[in-house]
Amino acid sequence: MDLIASVAEETGIGRAKAAEVVDSVFGAIEKALKNNEEVRLVGFGTFQTAQRKAGTGRNPRTGEEIEIPASNSVRFKPGKSLKDAVNLTPAE
Repeated sequence: MDLIASVAEETGIGRAKAAEVVDSVFGAIEKALKNNEEVRLVGFGTFQTAQRKAGTGRNPRTGEEIEIPASNSVRFKPGKSLKDAVNLTPAE
């Protein structure tokens, strides 16, 4: 799916303006995450940063132990509306 084309079609704005809007939204999300802020899109989900602790892993080819440095990552938790839309609720 081409997100920009989809936004342009759904809103009736041109592709250039749709690209500007989509880039702006992603830029705002990126900026907030860089500042360790949580981004909530009601009904869709929440983006947040998480710190991974340093640890020890194993090289799958050689079996040799390797040190894995601490790092930051981005986590996404889908909201109820998104879960329902794609049927991500747990099966009974």
